[in-house]
Amino acid sequence: MSSDAVDEYVNAKVSPAHRPIVADLRALMAECAPDAREVIAYGSPAWKGAKTLAVISVSKTHLTFAFARGAEFADAHGALEGVGKATRHVKLRRPEDLDREAFRDYIAQAVALDSL
Repeated sequence: MSSDAVDEYVNAKVSPAHRPIVADLRALMAECAPDAREVIAYGSPAWKGAKTLAVISVSKTHLTFAFARGAEFADAHGALEGVGKATRHVKLRRPEDLDREAFRDYIAQAVALDSL
């Protein structure tokens, strides 16, 4: 489910070059986590089930898509970065950087962990 607050955030804070990436991420979340709520959390677009599933962070050069429990994922795609106790992320600079197969897998894992 998309959110007006996220629409406003994207229009105000995401560079035009990165908006297609955000649109693709939002579509993947709607497809793979249809029951998740799209919200603004921690000052950024996020998706919540029972808890936070994922958050987008914006910088001038890229977007970071972080999975709140990504450290628990099986990373068959080798795309996840990070060393903290919980979160793992993927940095995206161009629309072609988005590996839809990998993201579908990661989102499915986030949803499965959220239901535990």
